[in-house]
Amino acid sequence: MSENIEIQTLGMKANFTVVSDSPITDPASATKGLEGRKSFIGQRSLENKTSGALKKSSRYRSRSLSASSTDSYSSRSSSEDDDISPREKIQKNSGGSNDFCVRNINQHAFGRREIEIAEQEMPGIMALRKRAGDDKPLKNAKVIGCTHINAQTAVLIETLSALGASVRWAACNIYSTQNEVAAALAEAGFSVFAWRAETEEDFWWCIDKCINAENWQPNIILDDGGDATHLMLKKYPAMFKLIKGIVEESVTGVHRLYQLSKSGKLTVPAMNVNDSVTKTKFDNLYSCRESIIDSLKRSTDVMFGGKQVIVCGYGEVGKGCAQGLRGVGCIVYVTEIDPICALQASMDGYRVVRLNEVIRNVDIVITATGNKNVVTREHMDKMKSGCIVCNMGHSNTEIDVNSLRTTDLTWEKIRSQVDHVIWPDGKRIILLAEGRLVNLSCSSLSSFVVSITSATQALALIELFNAPPNRYKSDVYLLPKKMDEYVATLHLPTFDAHLTELTDDQAKYMGLNKAGPFKPNYYRY
Repeated sequence: MSENIEIQTLGMKANFTVVSDSPITDPASATKGLEGRKSFIGQRSLENKTSGALKKSSRYRSRSLSASSTDSYSSRSSSEDDDISPREKIQKNSGGSNDFCVRNINQHAFGRREIEIAEQEMPGIMALRKRAGDDKPLKNAKVIGCTHINAQTAVLIETLSALGASVRWAACNIYSTQNEVAAALAEAGFSVFAWRAETEEDFWWCIDKCINAENWQPNIILDDGGDATHLMLKKYPAMFKLIKGIVEESVTGVHRLYQLSKSGKLTVPAMNVNDSVTKTKFDNLYSCRESIIDSLKRSTDVMFGGKQVIVCGYGEVGKGCAQGLRGVGCIVYVTEIDPICALQASMDGYRVVRLNEVIRNVDIVITATGNKNVVTREHMDKMKSGCIVCNMGHSNTEIDVNSLRTTDLTWEKIRSQVDHVIWPDGKRIILLAEGRLVNLSCSSLSSFVVSITSATQALALIELFNAPPNRYKSDVYLLPKKMDEYVATLHLPTFDAHLTELTDDQAKYMGLNKAGPFKPNYYRY
């Protein structure tokens, strides 16, 4: 759809033509639900609660953590030795509030230090907090957040609060929560419901606690994957109709929104920030170029030089992974279904193959498609011993992990988020994070890149919350180009970058406003 709108955010006013993408089918949405979010990270309480199906169908061995494995993941495993479920604990913060559920509230001091470190590397979102703090553009906003909960997200949450919003927050991934940071947020008075290694039931319970609370009517959603949107729509449809909009940042969640729009079930406007330039280029490409290396090195201590790697999918995430891996000496193959992306990969110097053609020889398999069953049991049966398998896409459906939970295979825990899956003949593959997002499960993201994404999300929330009633219809919209450019501007001072300004004559010649936007919505950066 195409619609001319006028936008005014933080003193910026301009006319835009907003173009939304055509509805597409989300291959992950049908299977994202109860996919078995069980953790095998060595907590006895979780092992004892493993589903009956898993107990009957597979064997599992747990090895004690070595000193090196503990050190490599100490910042995120320090509070995982508590066997009592957070839901069974009675905890209060120093203010006497118990409207939260975290692993251990006593970890808040350590979490606060992590947040302070993140703030130093997040200049854009901190600048936004300072510039808009007095205006309180989110006053009376009641935000439901369902994203990764880490130090960088905490900076976003506290920024939204400083801009006037009330928030309730849950995690979009059962492995990515930093327990200490969740504790710091709870101590600061935020209603946070998340801890590392939640069960499937815990996951949905936490989101439900954010949505359904006494004297609480949410009016806007910030989602990563569409789970909060899905639960509110299915369980609280009347409440869903009262919200002002949805901001979604993941491929999977955006696919779900387009499906809802196509079927006529989307009754509120939604902002697709996943396809904004600042999110696509910086979070997906530049961030993944570094975080894939960090994740693999921390979790497996692998030497990259000369390793054969196949990256499934050559979108922005796949491009970043391929660039990073080639930069450290890997031989990189790419799989693609899209001829344009395949041609890009070929021109970038990668060999485009089918997975079956190289699966017996590769050392590392990385999925980055957002699809389902990209790596199947048949593929894993053919892999050589020691092959590392991981996922960089949002959805946990890309690797068919459930097919490995059979009586003929043995699972052996090596360290946090690292499992050996052993075949009867002794062959073993190394599975990371049980097929979930590896960079947030096994390492972390660069705070600077998250600052760009967080500023984008905050501006989208401000725009949807303050938009006049008829500006946005019940459809999916792209972030206006002016906001993308503003987010980039917030981060340029970090590099001491100086923008060239158009003269009046140049602006007239190009048909541009001197203050932007400088590119049309269809421009490909």
